[in-house]
Amino acid sequence: MRALVITGPGAAEVIDVEPPVAAPGQVVVDVERAGVCGTDLELFSGAMSYLHSGQAWYPLRPGHEWCGVVTALGEGVDPGWLGRRVTGDTMLGCGRCRFCLAGLRHVCPDRAEIGIRMGFPGALAERLAVPASALHALPETIDATLGALVEPGANSLRAVRAAAAGPGDRLLVLGTGTIGLLVALLARARGAEVHLLGRDEPALRLPRDLGFDDVWTRPSLPSHPWDAVVDASNAADLPALALDLVRPAGRVVYIGIAASPSRVDTRDLVFKDVTAVGVLSGSGGLAGTIEAYADGSVDAHPLVAATVGLGDAAEVLAGRRPAGAGPGPKIHIDPRR
Repeated sequence: MRALVITGPGAAEVIDVEPPVAAPGQVVVDVERAGVCGTDLELFSGAMSYLHSGQAWYPLRPGHEWCGVVTALGEGVDPGWLGRRVTGDTMLGCGRCRFCLAGLRHVCPDRAEIGIRMGFPGALAERLAVPASALHALPETIDATLGALVEPGANSLRAVRAAAAGPGDRLLVLGTGTIGLLVALLARARGAEVHLLGRDEPALRLPRDLGFDDVWTRPSLPSHPWDAVVDASNAADLPALALDLVRPAGRVVYIGIAASPSRVDTRDLVFKDVTAVGVLSGSGGLAGTIEAYADGSVDAHPLVAATVGLGDAAEVLAGRRPAGAGPGPKIHIDPRR
């Protein structure tokens, strides 16, 4: 089968590899659609921290935002999965440690991460092998575009839950990329008053098109009392800004990751009695995201700017947008093209 392989920093190509075989407890999925994430860009560039800590290495096969159809079952897998449209969890815990046994496999120290960590092959390929325990079924109301947006949506849903944002709450989202916009859409669906902070005026166009009137840049940001602030940016200075902006006894959620260290003054955290939460992975939010997409309360289609074939994936990883791409921040890959 064809798969995209990153062979070193800045080098990737589509090559023929052996197709996966479902081991006991696994299924094989024919991939319908896969999203390209900021993590994939860092794996391609060589900046990803896992590459420097020995948790990831070249060559590697990226892709952890995906959906597809189950076409083969390993020993011990429920036959009801065969032919189902599915997506799945990225985080594959060992299943034996205290974290996995407590339902926290996303922080298992021995976890694999599909397309990212410990050499587990990813979904920028025609087929993907994945444990059946990681699968989530997709209803027919969720098309391939939304199916491949479940994983980033699940990360965003966990951030919204951590912010405890609902009716009567004023939420500020820092960042207008995929995660920031999904946080905003999911929080709005829960009844929160949502504001977004963008880097510049062009970054505010899509949020406005999505129906958000309260969108700001740093100079125009009003001095509201923010009940919660979600940092969904990759700017090293914004975590401290989030803490500065949130009201006393409010909540700050950190889901964005900067390329350089971000520093906050914990004295501000203490004296304001703020709750700060970090979010890693969408493991606990997959089912809720599927529900939000399926019932129509969240429409994430406008976030996808273009869908291209596997042969164009290396260009996308290099940061080049396809010709004719729309305004959305996300590029999807159809491995069948």
